Amino acid sequence: MSFALGQLSLDSNLFLSPLAGYTNLPFRLIIREIGGVGLCTTDLVNARSLLLKNRKALQLIQTRPPDRPLAVQLYGTIPEEMRDAAALLESLGVSSVDINMGCPMRKICKNGGGSSMMADHAKAARLVSTMVNAVKIPVTAKMRLGWDDENLTAPDLARALEDAGIAAIAVHGRTRQQGFSGSVNLAGIRAVVQAVNRMPVIGNGDITTPQTAKMMFDHTGCAAISIGRGAFYNPWIFRHVSHFLSTGELPPDPDFEEHIAVMKRHLDLMVEVFGERRGCLTFRKVAIQYSRALGPTKEFHKLVVRLNTRAEFDDILAVYRTWRAQFLDADGNLLPHYKPHPLGLAAEPATAVKVPAGPNELW
Repeated sequence: MSFALGQLSLDSNLFLSPLAGYTNLPFRLIIREIGGVGLCTTDLVNARSLLLKNRKALQLIQTRPPDRPLAVQLYGTIPEEMRDAAALLESLGVSSVDINMGCPMRKICKNGGGSSMMADHAKAARLVSTMVNAVKIPVTAKMRLGWDDENLTAPDLARALEDAGIAAIAVHGRTRQQGFSGSVNLAGIRAVVQAVNRMPVIGNGDITTPQTAKMMFDHTGCAAISIGRGAFYNPWIFRHVSHFLSTGELPPDPDFEEHIAVMKRHLDLMVEVFGERRGCLTFRKVAIQYSRALGPTKEFHKLVVRLNTRAEFDDILAVYRTWRAQFLDADGNLLPHYKPHPLGLAAEPATAVKVPAGPNELW
């Protein structure tokens, strides 16, 4: 389903969320090559570091022609810096700028960024207005439902940002206190959808299968969905969701050889972009996630966590194929007992988080 983000026309209303440490250029290219995604967003980028041409910040926004349309997620609290960073990104050909108002990480929140921006609606709206008035590309924001269950302030903030001219908001259906624990609150996202007049709301959280994607649309009324961790665990998810929403049928899961082909392609891109040493080190955690769908992987994990060169990966796969054969039937399929469990995300324990200071009367 096509989607209009301000003046930007997208082929699909299925988006890749910014995922700290993972949504780099190689991963975005893999997602695009598999298909089904309408917009990809970078890892969060510090606005000040970007303006100072910090090497890490520039690496986070590196792109290629096939990596379009691209949104860059910025975080920062000084309107002038955010404005100038947005203008710089526009000059570089970036399609959209997203403001991080939802990151629960302490190092982001303690400086007034991320989820802490939800504490002061007027300040957040001024920042948005400053950016919107400086660029022609769409400006969006990603937020959570609030700081904790007693402070579900996303509907009020959404109205304030709509009045400030933001093109859309993505809502992760958890509070800052939850982190990534517990279950997504679909009713909370629906409350945000109902609170705004014309601005599209993008639903986010716990979308790991085509069925949960449909549930997000059906139960919230959101105009689009954004997938983060679910895409990292299963980069085929956008193509599968698109097929399911249009036909009502679940497509077959990729087989072993397709997983291996995509893993090798991903590693090749890692080496191209980051160099062999860093590319292989970074790929170690990627390979672990891909392998979740391959059945028994003890031998693979033991070897891949020591990966240092591209050639070594071919050797690792050869050893793994031989070892894995003991779990296959005569047709080369995993024996029923060894088939992996359906995809699920491990919950992280919730911890109490002090509510930040701010003019919001609830806080």
